[in-house]
Amino acid sequence: MSPFLALGLLLAGVCSVHCLPENVMVKDQCRRVDDHTLTSSNTDFAFSLYRKLALENPSKNVIFSPLSISIALGFLSLGARGSTLTEILEGLKFNLTEIQEKEIHQGFQHLLQTLNKPSNQLQLSVGNAMFVQEELELLDQFIEDARVLYSSSAFSTNFRDPEAAKSLINGYVKNKTQGKIEELFKFLSPNTVLVLVNYIYFKAQWKTRFDPKHTQQAEFHVSENETVEVPMMTLDLKTPYFRDEELGCTLVELTYTSNDSALLILPDEGKMQDLEAKLNPETLTRWRGSLQPSRIHELYLPKFSIKNDYELNDILSQLGIRKIFTDADLSGLTGAGNLAVSQVVHSAALDVDEEGTEGAAATGISIEKMAFPTTTVRFDRPFLIAIVLKDTQSIIFLGKVTNPSQA
Repeated sequence: MSPFLALGLLLAGVCSVHCLPENVMVKDQCRRVDDHTLTSSNTDFAFSLYRKLALENPSKNVIFSPLSISIALGFLSLGARGSTLTEILEGLKFNLTEIQEKEIHQGFQHLLQTLNKPSNQLQLSVGNAMFVQEELELLDQFIEDARVLYSSSAFSTNFRDPEAAKSLINGYVKNKTQGKIEELFKFLSPNTVLVLVNYIYFKAQWKTRFDPKHTQQAEFHVSENETVEVPMMTLDLKTPYFRDEELGCTLVELTYTSNDSALLILPDEGKMQDLEAKLNPETLTRWRGSLQPSRIHELYLPKFSIKNDYELNDILSQLGIRKIFTDADLSGLTGAGNLAVSQVVHSAALDVDEEGTEGAAATGISIEKMAFPTTTVRFDRPFLIAIVLKDTQSIIFLGKVTNPSQA
């Protein structure tokens, strides 16, 4: 068994997006949003981010939720203006010549509403929250947009006690993810004034479950020279299958009782990096159209639990989202231009066993007041002086001061 690439809710997280119903706050007439455009953009962002994370961790497990990160950055973009806003949306792979900012927020709103619909066969909850420094005055428009479009709760927080603030936020995330994400933030600065959080919790049972009696220890080939023993589940079932000779990989789709599914991609030996380089929306579309029900007499899948924590500042900068960290215009938050993002953190966990899949993820964005540097120049050692006439740029005096006390 070679290493495999799993694309499920946490990794692919792509849903179709529609316009708002008539009673929402957006006053302009709603155009029909092109579902393919949004799905393609979300998938493109997922694969672009995946390649960056995989490149930084070539021999390690990778699990993350592009859906959680996209929603959190979309939430942040409510308060962004100018080129800062453009960078966020284009970094999320939205083509702003094809879709308006308003439609993107509408899409996230509809997505949240769809994902949080009650279901007897699937546990799925997705939500947002903002933790606000006690005396920070957010603009009424941002507060309303956050509530209506992103269903965000708001909590007054004393960031001057960073340990207490961290405990409050991490406790909230832990509760919302059923204990799966225990420490989203490792630290918070006392200069923090606002934290935006997105969380996801997912639990589903396989439509055809693995029998624990058939789970046995077996070899998993980590690399050409390394093999480990893992609990290997086995199953005989009919399920969507595709052998991609062009890219050198095998695909199997396992369905949950809710009819959601996990898509498992097994590259041929030595082909993982080649396959990763070719992950794009068009490839996923081709795979989806090529899957056909097939009888798999012996499906072997390892039982596993993986978890990752990421600091995303550098990777988001590589994807073109830079200004939020340095030269930010987040004036849509408070009306002032003195805020910037200090850190974007992300945690994700995924457990796969005989019963099904349980996963959770959270993204946190901390925002601080920028400390504008105070420039001090002290002429307390020898210096030069030139007096220049404005109109002619002629130097009328030129000299050096080595001892001001001398006449």
